[in-house]
Amino acid sequence: MDENLNRRLAEIARIAVRLETETGVPARLLIAQWAVESKWGAKPVGQFNVFGIKRSARHTRFCEVLTREVVAGQEQHLRLEFADYDSLEDACRDYAWIISHGEPYQKAWQCYREDGDFAALIAGVAKVYATDPGYATLLKRIASQANISAAIGAAGAERPA
Repeated sequence: MDENLNRRLAEIARIAVRLETETGVPARLLIAQWAVESKWGAKPVGQFNVFGIKRSARHTRFCEVLTREVVAGQEQHLRLEFADYDSLEDACRDYAWIISHGEPYQKAWQCYREDGDFAALIAGVAKVYATDPGYATLLKRIASQANISAAIGAAGAERPA
């Protein structure tokens, strides 16, 4: 793994571990979606949107981007508005809020809070979050990678007791 990727992964892991403690949103899920949506942190939308979060009424900053979507089984390129953030921390906090409070994810989130089934949480989030039919499989594969586990472990070890 190259040094820039290691640095980006360590940074996102520190934020993800802290947010998991604060919100319950699993660090593995946050990191997996960060990896997919921003090509491992290398290509955010705008300044810091590393999750591909589309603009909503609560977002004061946004940018317009040409993006690939799958609509009715067909790939399309659409120009859409995406949220933008002042920092990586702000983007991660918004992502955690969306997963834990956003209406489209409430059923998956509530089930996860009751049974802790991480695979079911990924499946529930993925079917709403992205139009790509292979999205859940990709998230599960990334979330189970050894480098993700190592980054989370290192970030957890840095946290004061």
